[in-house]
Amino acid sequence: MTQTDEHPPDTHPQTRRSRWLGSPGDRLVLAVEAGLVGAAVLVGAILNHHGVRIHADAAPIYGRWLPHIGPGTPAAVALAAIVVLRGEAWARRLRWGRLLGAAYLAGLVWTLSLALVDGWSRGLATRLTPQAEYLHDIPKVTSVSAMLHGFSSHILDFQPGSWATHVAGHPPGAFLVFVLLDRIGLGGGVPAALLCVAVGATAPLSVAVTLRALRNEATARLALPFLVLWPGAIWVGASADGLFMGVVAAGLALLAVGSWRPAVAGGLLLGYALYLSYGLVFAGALALVVLAQRTRTRLAAAVAGALGVTVVVTVFTLAGFWWLTGYHLVVQRYYQGWAADRPYGYWVWADLACLLLSAGPVIGPALCRAARRRRDLRSATVWLPLTAAFAVVAADLSGLSKAEVERIWLPYEIWLLAAVAGLPANQRRGWLAVQALIALGLNHLLLTSW
Repeated sequence: MTQTDEHPPDTHPQTRRSRWLGSPGDRLVLAVEAGLVGAAVLVGAILNHHGVRIHADAAPIYGRWLPHIGPGTPAAVALAAIVVLRGEAWARRLRWGRLLGAAYLAGLVWTLSLALVDGWSRGLATRLTPQAEYLHDIPKVTSVSAMLHGFSSHILDFQPGSWATHVAGHPPGAFLVFVLLDRIGLGGGVPAALLCVAVGATAPLSVAVTLRALRNEATARLALPFLVLWPGAIWVGASADGLFMGVVAAGLALLAVGSWRPAVAGGLLLGYALYLSYGLVFAGALALVVLAQRTRTRLAAAVAGALGVTVVVTVFTLAGFWWLTGYHLVVQRYYQGWAADRPYGYWVWADLACLLLSAGPVIGPALCRAARRRRDLRSATVWLPLTAAFAVVAADLSGLSKAEVERIWLPYEIWLLAAVAGLPANQRRGWLAVQALIALGLNHLLLTSW
């Protein structure tokens, strides 16, 4: 099923202005977004100038100012132009299977080309190999069983055998992925980075599949160009959070599409996501929305999904890792590092500015329109993005997401974009162009750390 919108030519001056600037409400939201981002940049620069330890030279983004181009620049610019000009038309007309294949290829090229703006070594090959990252601690693992059993005892810092920052800051499932990759002969930064990109690039497809399964095929098609061409792809290539995003999105899609077996598989993925990042516990709220939106076999899907989650939790618990113990230790470890310096009073609102840069400014008008669509209160295109927004706000207020949320919030950020299908037809191409320009601008003006 597809849907097309027919609009007469824009001849009235006010109509032409609204085509590019949106409604008065959209312009107000955009002004607020611009003000928030501008304030975050200005205050961040002042704090850095006065020696306040916010630990982000290009606040609110974690990186540093360094205008540059690279080998990925031509491909990124060309792909952005193609998707902006033709993306929506193709999304409407292509068969569903071909559309998903094209979207995955486009998203993969977009992510890789953005990464290669920083060059092969800086953009991909060494992105996951710093001392604080996962690969640093792989040589410590002589036995996977022993690693899982003793994982919690090495979370706190400043003791013999302490895990590196990112290993300690996550449950062992994240570290286990890279350990197993090394065990099968794919060690090093390049295979790890390519795995994150390859899995992360599936997230747009999973969001679209979820929307279609929940009776929103037309909106899924309209959202796909935005899901492909989003600024957050900068941090999918390559950070482990891109991998986390792909796992969560796939789990939700499987929970949405089907019967017993897909729902069990979805539960297994969502259960494993609990052991990728502690913050992914909020994905449970998205899972409840997906289940509530199903019209058939809702109870069976809920039971099957719960079974999958239970299996994963049981396996990790029997292997010696108790999730709650790890979480409480991680909170202590968090404040043993930069979090003790980073001022909550700045980051609690600057994180939201960072989200606007990573997700793109379209999310403000899109979310406001979704919240006002009273006739569609039962629609997944309303509840999924609003629930993702709730998860982001909860994570922000917790104080455990001070800075670097451009990557940390990727698993929720991608679901915010489900709301873009509610934008007026004559504004979507303009918004898509803005999204692409934000991504290209950020990637060429800043040298991001992830």
